[in-house]
Amino acid sequence: NVFRIYHHSLTFPCLGTHVDNLLSETCFLQPFANVTGSLNDHGVCQCSVYLPDPVFPVQKVEMLEITAQVLSEKFDRELTKVSQYTKAIEMYEQKIQNLTIKVEHMESTSVSYMELDFQLLKLEISEMERLVTQLKSTLVGSNVIVEQLYVEIKNLTLMVNDLESLDKNNILAIHREIVALQNRLKECEKHRNQTTKPSYFPPGSCGHGGIVNISQPYVVQLNWKGFSFKYGSWGRDYSLRTPQKDLYWIAPLNTDGRLLEYYRLHNSYDDLLLLKNARELKIPYGYGEGSGTTVYNNFMYYNIYNSREIGKLDLNTNTLTVRKTLPNAAYGNRFSYAGVGWQDMDFAVDESGLWVIYSTEDNTGNIMISKLNETTLDVLHTWNTRQYKPSISNAFIICGVLYATRPVNTRKEEIFYTYDTNTEQEGKISIIMDKMLETIQSINYNPSDQVLYVYSDGYLVKYDLIFQPVLH
Repeated sequence: NVFRIYHHSLTFPCLGTHVDNLLSETCFLQPFANVTGSLNDHGVCQCSVYLPDPVFPVQKVEMLEITAQVLSEKFDRELTKVSQYTKAIEMYEQKIQNLTIKVEHMESTSVSYMELDFQLLKLEISEMERLVTQLKSTLVGSNVIVEQLYVEIKNLTLMVNDLESLDKNNILAIHREIVALQNRLKECEKHRNQTTKPSYFPPGSCGHGGIVNISQPYVVQLNWKGFSFKYGSWGRDYSLRTPQKDLYWIAPLNTDGRLLEYYRLHNSYDDLLLLKNARELKIPYGYGEGSGTTVYNNFMYYNIYNSREIGKLDLNTNTLTVRKTLPNAAYGNRFSYAGVGWQDMDFAVDESGLWVIYSTEDNTGNIMISKLNETTLDVLHTWNTRQYKPSISNAFIICGVLYATRPVNTRKEEIFYTYDTNTEQEGKISIIMDKMLETIQSINYNPSDQVLYVYSDGYLVKYDLIFQPVLH
């Protein structure tokens, strides 16, 4: 009998046909060896076998079985995914076919589709592109079908974009223009419905919150000397003594843009328009300099030529009644406005009286504002700002607040900076002034009618101001 031995030192019975008659018997063991056995007391044949190394790798077999089980489960899962992907690919292929038919129809017909049609197509393509990208990321390695699907979707996207841009009859472009115009019309209508009459503030009143807007320019006329006299100033006298009396003045500089020699007075606005009943007078005692001239209470205030002195001229008699030095003031075109020469001193009038805007060397060219005693021309108080004077194009004062301008381009100016002498606070605003000509040489504010009188390249221009109510 043949026994197969699988363990070390095992004992096996030797089976025979006549066991009782056998004293010993040979157990033929394969494939290891022949072993001699013996009978025990019970007549059972036994033999001992020693099995050499190496032994059978049972543990490795067990690990192999576990690994095979895990791989089988993974295979089942991947097989399920492949089935799902196959269904998804079939669905995407069908969508691409449908979209292709739509696009081909749009290309073949002369009808131009509206933007909504393009947007719907783009949404569908975008959704498919997203799904296919997600599908690609889940696959290990490359998949020819998925790659081809992705390329087709990309091509379809380009095709739709091209079709939209071409738009054979330009209906889409026209439609967009119509929508834009309709929106602008609605905004205008809304703005018109919401527009209320500007708040009224009595002449000389400061019960408002400052400038909020400005009107379109109104060109009155060219100065009486002609187009060559581009520099100068003009305005309306703010007289507390005779508020009911009108007095308009025009002070063009000579063609050198520096010397103030002659000026004109008109007793009414009609006289100014018709150029009649004018009094033309000559500045006495050394003339004036620059476009910073103003008129207040029937007196003209100006910078005396080539000096840091202020002149006070009585318009009734055309006599220089006061001549006073402005302490430390720069002169001689040292710190004039940008684009406007020889305006080192700029005189201004507001509801409270007479001011002068200038700079000093000690203040490194920054704007200084001084309140003047109109009778003696003494400086009552001075404010230093951090705004460099040659960087602005002009300035004026309303209710103790300085407003500075700068050019935006040849047709627009911006009121961009404020300094409130009441609170000593600087501020930034943005109010656009339309210009009829490129350069503004001077701005004079009149509290009587709350109008800006602007001298621009020889022309006399007016702007109405709109003030905002004070919020309580």
